[in-house]
Amino acid sequence: MRKRLYILLLLLFPMAVQAQSAADKQVVLGILNRQVDDWNKGDIASFMNGYWKSDSLMFVGKSGITYGYDATYSNYLKRYPDRATMGKLKFTFLNFSFPGKDVAFVVGKFHLTRPEKGDLEGHYTLLWRKIDGRWVIVCDHTSS
Repeated sequence: MRKRLYILLLLLFPMAVQAQSAADKQVVLGILNRQVDDWNKGDIASFMNGYWKSDSLMFVGKSGITYGYDATYSNYLKRYPDRATMGKLKFTFLNFSFPGKDVAFVVGKFHLTRPEKGDLEGHYTLLWRKIDGRWVIVCDHTSS
């Protein structure tokens, strides 16, 4: 009897993990879609809600590595001071995986439509962690 129970648990465990990953994927995608909406409203402060509010947040861009939520937010404000510079954001998701427990990895492409400033596009990789029950970006590598 114990052997059957053990076999049943072994068979059900991957399905439970897969269901959890699907639910977590929907949460992360929801955050990314909300970020697009926030950006397109010109609301960088709300866009930043997807990031980990920590001095350990890492943003890697063409200028190098920026550490910390406040510094990352400040850089966004400097780089995108007005709606014309911000443009209209679109994300395309190229790869989505869960390499470990409470860890997600997203690779995608962004496109900013900016009639006055010229369009801007590039790729990004986002490392996510589930911290205190909330999915947040802990490392963002964006190249344009």
